[in-house]
Amino acid sequence: MNTAGHFAYFGAIFLMMAGLYIVIARNNLVKKLVGLGMFQTSVYILYIAPGKLVGATSPIIAEGVTLYSNPLPHVLILTAIVVGVATLALGLALVVRIREAYGTIEEDELLEADAEVERKQAE
Repeated sequence: MNTAGHFAYFGAIFLMMAGLYIVIARNNLVKKLVGLGMFQTSVYILYIAPGKLVGATSPIIAEGVTLYSNPLPHVLILTAIVVGVATLALGLALVVRIREAYGTIEEDELLEADAEVERKQAE
């Protein structure tokens, strides 16, 4: 097995696991968004890595060229990056609104505040 040729996959798997760990293990909402961003980046790498062939050229027809790289993964990732940035911006805007409403962005404190409100409503 040629491990040097699979370096992008190892990097993507490391980023994926690190992002997933951050999302699960951290209570801070901004840190969770950073973890989701890392996870998204790993998916981008997984899509782009097989799109480039060694020795291949751009998909422009020319004499003597027989091996072309597929541009489709790169085009799809450009769209995914735009959607990811918009999603991250929305998430950060929600965190700002949560901070204004509750005074904190720690998940456990938010759950305690909601439980307190439910207890008061039950009385």
